[in-house]
Amino acid sequence: MSWVRFTKTGVAVVATSAAAMLALDMTNEKRFQRACRHNLLEIAPHLSSPLPIMLPIYKLWQVPYYWSGIKAYDFVSGKRVLKNSFFISKSQALERFPMLKNESLKGALIYYDGQHNDARMNLAIILTAIRHGAACANHVRVERLNKDETGKVTGAHVRDMVTGAEWDIKAKAVINATGPFTDSIRLMGDPETARPICAPSSGVHITLPGYYSPSNTGLLDPDTSDGRVIFFLPWERMTIAGTTDAPSEVTLSPQPTDHDIEFILQEIRGYLSKDVSVRRGDVMSAWSGLRPLVRDPNKKDTKSLARNHIIEVGKSGLITIAGGKWTTYRHMAEETVDKVVEVHGLQTVSGCVTPGLLLEGAHDWNALQYIHLVQDYGMEVDVAQHLSSTYGDRAFVVARMCKMTGKRWPIVGQRLHPEFPYLDAEVRYAVKEYACTAIDVIARRMRLAFLNTYAAHEVLPDVVRVMGEELGWSSAEQRAQLEKARTFIDLEMGQMAKQTAVSNAPLNLTKEEMQRAKERFHQLDKDRKGHITVNDLRKHFREHNQKIDERVLHELLNEVDLNKNGEIEIAEFFQLYSGLKGGQLTSNRLVGYLDEIHGTPSVNRACGDKKKPEGHYPPAPQAPPPPATVFRK
Repeated sequence: MSWVRFTKTGVAVVATSAAAMLALDMTNEKRFQRACRHNLLEIAPHLSSPLPIMLPIYKLWQVPYYWSGIKAYDFVSGKRVLKNSFFISKSQALERFPMLKNESLKGALIYYDGQHNDARMNLAIILTAIRHGAACANHVRVERLNKDETGKVTGAHVRDMVTGAEWDIKAKAVINATGPFTDSIRLMGDPETARPICAPSSGVHITLPGYYSPSNTGLLDPDTSDGRVIFFLPWERMTIAGTTDAPSEVTLSPQPTDHDIEFILQEIRGYLSKDVSVRRGDVMSAWSGLRPLVRDPNKKDTKSLARNHIIEVGKSGLITIAGGKWTTYRHMAEETVDKVVEVHGLQTVSGCVTPGLLLEGAHDWNALQYIHLVQDYGMEVDVAQHLSSTYGDRAFVVARMCKMTGKRWPIVGQRLHPEFPYLDAEVRYAVKEYACTAIDVIARRMRLAFLNTYAAHEVLPDVVRVMGEELGWSSAEQRAQLEKARTFIDLEMGQMAKQTAVSNAPLNLTKEEMQRAKERFHQLDKDRKGHITVNDLRKHFREHNQKIDERVLHELLNEVDLNKNGEIEIAEFFQLYSGLKGGQLTSNRLVGYLDEIHGTPSVNRACGDKKKPEGHYPPAPQAPPPPATVFRK
């Protein structure tokens, strides 16, 4: 078995000391990453853009320390630097990031990094490859590698995970580029000699409302309580925060834990103003991603992890590319293909052609394209901006698939959810781009599951209906797709972790609040059964002349039914109100309806660090005087 480790220039470097080698390697690495980042901005400008990142400074000695490091980062980038970094004063930092904690703040450093739509970038690469002659398949799993009589890999036996069909694929060479699943394929190729090299690491991220950060500036905390780096970035009109870093098992369904979510929230609290109440209930979504870190086989210490990618040529001829990162994906692919050509003696027409090759949607795109969508098709501005920044010049194809709304404005573009710019036409377009399941759409095309789990649940029926029309799903298949997608949202997108946080939170209600909550419970449970059913909710709303859709009734019950037995028990009712008071929940629709019907709320809600007196509620604000009594100068 032979291992290949490349330098970025392809040149072997000899240094007189380990420190000199490390410094040279780090400098070359930063320069190379900046070049790759610049390439991403060129080949997919609609999907990637520079983002200013703020590094707040609370100790004077940190100013020259971080300043020198960031300026060295700019220097090694040369002409490829996105924008030069700079220092700003305390007042400028607070003006740019008003939510920042101002106590002891000395100022901040601003540097620029690249931000992109990772899921759409992945799809753009696949679609571009298809347009250049590649054959791609979605939801297909390798069952085994086929070999000839000498033990050399000649292809793979695969299975379609949607239809169950199986077949063989013949190939002159097979490349293993499977991320955290690297070792499972390596063992198929060389079961006797392959030793595990992948060390998956779990990183949890959370999504918070957009008001947690300014729309054009991110925040980086390089010195958390346990030494990990926490970032705080604007993303899709929301705020994304993370990340944790812990060893993980390889799984197709990584799940965030409430412990990791609380760690991120606690670190955020240390950097934001005390006037901003960072609540567990503000977490709209949470997920865990697996980083496919690899052990460096050239080091005796098997625990050492390689910072870059590694290419392995197995005895069976299987080529494995492992490690690396998003920024350097194109160069990783180039080096891997070069190694395949070398090892297997393949003939090529020319050298690598991918540097500067525009990806799907980039050819005729420009930053003002969304205005044409508004003017030519009658779309809302935020919808047009979303389509332009997601599909590039293919946004016009999606626009032509939109149906009339029947309204004066917008003329076309039926939203799936009123809070987000996603359209029902995008579901149909996603099917044309190889989406096979409802999860493909809500998570890997629209990102709604990553932005707001409640909204993702709410749009699922419409997503499944549209996909059913396009793919000819039976009623049974549509129900199965709904169930799988709901399970995905609950387990992998943090919805269950939020319910766990509410369930595990200690009851913090006073006797008076518990009594009022109990009275509310009995207003619904008039038969004193000890639980509330959908029929109880339906009857209560009818008695108070409230017309509630049947689907909404089930949603109201499900949001409070923590143990998922189809009923709301008194303990769950207490837990609901306790969660609202403690901040594990920010709102609840059932409580909102009850407050609207019966008036005075049952508990004080969590709001900042200042607690209201128990059992005391301020009087309702006075109505403004009539216009005739308003005096103007």
